[in-house]
Amino acid sequence: MEKSFIHADFLLKGETAGKLYHEHAEKLPIIDFHCHLNPKMVADDYRFRSITELWLGGDHYKWRAMRANGVDERYITGNATDWEKFQKWAETVPYTLRNPLYHWTHLELKTAFGIDEVLNPSTARAIYERCNELLAQPGFTARALMKHYNVESVCTTDDPADTLEYHERIAASGFDVKVLPTWRPDKAMTIAGAADYNAYIDRLGVVQNMDIRTFDDLIDTLKARHTFFHAQGCRLADHGVMAFPSSDYTMSEVKAIFAKVRAGVEPDREEKGKFQTAMLEILACMNAEAGWTQQIHYGPLRNTNSRKLAELGPDTGFDTIGDFRSAEAIARLFDRLEAKGRLAQTIIYNINPADNDMLAAMIANFQDGSVPGKMQFGAAWWFNDQRGGIIRQLDSLSEQGLLSRFVGMLTDSRSFVSYPRHEYFRRILCNLIANDLDEGLLPQAEMERIEQMVEDICYYNAKRYLKL
Repeated sequence: MEKSFIHADFLLKGETAGKLYHEHAEKLPIIDFHCHLNPKMVADDYRFRSITELWLGGDHYKWRAMRANGVDERYITGNATDWEKFQKWAETVPYTLRNPLYHWTHLELKTAFGIDEVLNPSTARAIYERCNELLAQPGFTARALMKHYNVESVCTTDDPADTLEYHERIAASGFDVKVLPTWRPDKAMTIAGAADYNAYIDRLGVVQNMDIRTFDDLIDTLKARHTFFHAQGCRLADHGVMAFPSSDYTMSEVKAIFAKVRAGVEPDREEKGKFQTAMLEILACMNAEAGWTQQIHYGPLRNTNSRKLAELGPDTGFDTIGDFRSAEAIARLFDRLEAKGRLAQTIIYNINPADNDMLAAMIANFQDGSVPGKMQFGAAWWFNDQRGGIIRQLDSLSEQGLLSRFVGMLTDSRSFVSYPRHEYFRRILCNLIANDLDEGLLPQAEMERIEQMVEDICYYNAKRYLKL
């Protein structure tokens, strides 16, 4: 079998890069402060039936690549056997050269399973059987994989209507990896169809044992859920928006819009904008009052393929990069919150790399000296988390702000073997800084400070910033 190209100095060019990575980044624990892991799997210490379930289940990145390679949906989200699906992925892998999936696939094989071979059709059966053999052993359950990757803490993504029962079970079990909830109130904030929205509001009311008839009832219920999340260890909020909301509104208008939707009447475009703008501001104030950090992810154009949406549902790999103009709207929200003294620690992520310099410059306008790096330009996200996207994000932050205060990488993943994305980031970071040292752009006399900067970005900044 052909040996993998993943070796000790993968992505590291020269002695300086190797020293920074191996002596200062490689062994640091992982704080994964934004992911989509299923907390029930952690609570149950779930055992995966096969590498296909672990690797291909829910992975939109792989699904998109397989479709682009001409693979029928039956082998992606359909009823094909686990082996058939894995085989089709193995046939696709050689066509992913220069796509980050090629790197991630082989990093995960090596770091999780100790497999050095390149995955292709000729190696597929042996790799499939070896992975499945290992997954049947004690060291490959959900919790064991987290421990294997030296994970210290993770923050899942949770709706206000979630009971958080699995987080309670995890905490009571004595599992020594922190698994904390993150407040994600998008369904309460975004009114799309009246029927779906009302069904959600009814469910939210049942969970909190409150009758939500008016807008004030909604806010009271959300405050109660916010307090409940806080009691369960939550200190992070996450808000996902498409076009950044920035409509003028009055509270009387917002209350009337909510009443209209509760009566089953569809809101128009203007009403949706007013409601979402108001809700984001109100929720951001809740975060500040509770002393939380808030994350804002913006810019994706979702569910662009209507036929596939009807066939497969949302979150199946048909979202893309939006090209919304956002600078004025972001500045307006942050200014409103700052004027009220309610601008929480904030990490903002863009999906369109064209916004990199704008965001890196924007956060500097709202740093207030209270916390180092209070306002953060978040890690390269979704369509940007490949080598080039990571470098572009790091360059923009370096040129417009303080890279030294950056809180670093996250997986944004549903997979228990996605933690090598932290390794991938750390290798890229160390190589980038080493290149500057080798070219004389950074002073060798400041090596101790530079080494500490690497450690801070990879681990310590997030630990201090999030108080984890």
